[in-house]
Amino acid sequence: MRYGQALRDEIAAEGTTPLIGVHDMYSASLAAPHYNGFFVSGFGFAASHYGLPDIGFIAWPDMVAFAERLRGAFPHHHLLVDIDDGYGDPEVACHVVRRLERAGATGVILEDQKRPRRCGHADGKLLLPLEEYLEKLETVLAARSDLLVVARTDATEEDDILRRATALAATEADVVLVDGVRSVERIRRIRTVLGDKPLLFNQIAGGKSPRLSLTELTALGVDAAIYSTPCLFAAHRAMETALAELKYADGRLPATGDGGGEIGVKEATDLLARNLGRHHPAREAVPV
Repeated sequence: MRYGQALRDEIAAEGTTPLIGVHDMYSASLAAPHYNGFFVSGFGFAASHYGLPDIGFIAWPDMVAFAERLRGAFPHHHLLVDIDDGYGDPEVACHVVRRLERAGATGVILEDQKRPRRCGHADGKLLLPLEEYLEKLETVLAARSDLLVVARTDATEEDDILRRATALAATEADVVLVDGVRSVERIRRIRTVLGDKPLLFNQIAGGKSPRLSLTELTALGVDAAIYSTPCLFAAHRAMETALAELKYADGRLPATGDGGGEIGVKEATDLLARNLGRHHPAREAVPV
């Protein structure tokens, strides 16, 4: 299957294509029935795999291994992977891109930050000179076969945003992302300088960008939207609540199934058995 082309076709269709951030296999299992596209964000991956902030700790073999597991369990979902700055120099970036494409990833996002890097919605970001980033981007584009490539700029000043967005639109990148964009008016200006190049918008709870619906994004000419951390942040709140309630109940677990509204071993096993069915379509799940 040409995963990259499948996402290109969907992005080119009417409306804004949503890609939902998943941070582990369980969150992907919960997201899969609701959305046909996943996004592996650097923020969510650093948090879930290392317990660290998104400031450059990710090792590319870990990211490739996660993409392989996702593709094995979800053979028909779009899978867009954040590869930060390519994990170093252009040669490493190209190697990672080839590995991800072989693993079945749909696409990658390559940013123009230099190290020490930061989450796109954090302060203190440093940028590569535009020419240096364009050279890295062109090398990555030459290394891919079908893989969709998103060119991302983390520029924050108006003139630099428009200058870099214009330059990225002139490349062979499939999509452009300006991360941390702070207003609807700025989205409109970016949309204008991109011409026909598809535009991606990043939404993260508590971030610098406005909270917009897919309908509103479509009206602004946004072709795709990544939701970086809805599963991670929902899990954060739910786990805090569950642990506080367990402590308050003196360690007595809540009722599950027909006796209560909480998730128990049966509900979790049923969810995961659906993934087993994707690995082995002819096999029926064995009841527990």
